Amino acid sequence: MATAPKIRFTGGLAGAGHALPILALGAWFKHAACLLEHDRAQFGPNLGDLDNADACRSVEPAAAALLAQADGRVRAVAHDLHPDFHSTRVAAALAARLGVPAIGVQHHHAHVAAVIAEHGRFDARPVLGLALDGVGLGTDGEAWGGELLWVAGARFVRLGHLRPLRLPGGDRAAREPWRMAAALLHACGRGDEVAHRFSRQPAAALLGQVLSRPALCPATSSLGRHFDAAAALLGLCEVMQTEAEAAVALERLAAGSTAPPVSPADWQITQATATHGPSGPSSEASPPVGELPPDLTLQLDLHPLLLCLADAPDAGRGAARFHATLAAALTDWVATARRLTGCDTVVLSGGCLHNRLLSAALHASLPAVGCEVLGAQRLSPGDAGLALGQAWVALHQLAAKET
Repeated sequence: MATAPKIRFTGGLAGAGHALPILALGAWFKHAACLLEHDRAQFGPNLGDLDNADACRSVEPAAAALLAQADGRVRAVAHDLHPDFHSTRVAAALAARLGVPAIGVQHHHAHVAAVIAEHGRFDARPVLGLALDGVGLGTDGEAWGGELLWVAGARFVRLGHLRPLRLPGGDRAAREPWRMAAALLHACGRGDEVAHRFSRQPAAALLGQVLSRPALCPATSSLGRHFDAAAALLGLCEVMQTEAEAAVALERLAAGSTAPPVSPADWQITQATATHGPSGPSSEASPPVGELPPDLTLQLDLHPLLLCLADAPDAGRGAARFHATLAAALTDWVATARRLTGCDTVVLSGGCLHNRLLSAALHASLPAVGCEVLGAQRLSPGDAGLALGQAWVALHQLAAKET
């Protein structure tokens, strides 16, 4: 197990003490609970992924150990929105036993909040949040993972998302990048190439029939799956044997290659009207209308970039092109949202920020368009630090109810 980190907040959490302490039970992957008090955040051990009995059996004892350290009665137990996570079930049972609320927090709202909290910011001033990862359950029941959020304490609005890709085979597509590449080719009218391009995969010949039936292929906005598609299109990885193998191979190749000049034609931002009502269990209290962002949704379409990789003659330059263009497209996306909302602080979060090339590029490019950038420091930008964000959101929700 990884060492359990502790973060101290200089001067305490001004004005928030009445709603503390809060226990949060983290995520499915890299599970680590967190106890948030007036001057510190203490994490429990990283138990790994909750896909095995040993890890699941350790969740409740780890939470109990944190509760034993609490300075006073815990006021709430926060958890992920996904109802089938073992951590969610433990949170609900524990909250009932303690007689306190169990507060569900949307996965990407928590990612953004974790970074805000690590920087010691516990007010509810609006920020823009890029939450870029593999998957998290959205408030609409869909698989999110490439999100542009407006976050203001207990409230968040999904300002934008990546143009979705289909997941042929469901969860299996997250382990087999060739399926994501096939989904991209099919969406761009080149599905007839799949069988030949991925001839080593027995299912390739029939995958077109699966992709033609949306009910069999849930959609995802996940940036992680875009990394997978890119790696497969460049011939780097068709089936993963280890976690994030495709993304790691793509980053490693890009680091040793030179990217061609970035072309704005490789992405597209489309704007559609939307109605920003209550955002679900993460954000019950509605702020005054004037505090909400404009009624719009900004979709970032990376399909043109991925389609270029399908024809790239050099995998190294293709990998470098993917990274450079992705950073430019995300910067353009944020700059568009900044103009429309007036928010000039952007938070970088999610497991894709483990990619050093992408993280460094965004930290360099976003200030150039007028943004203050907050990124993870001591904590992981991925799921291992998520519980702190859950506690941050729950704190704001409790404080709103008590005022």
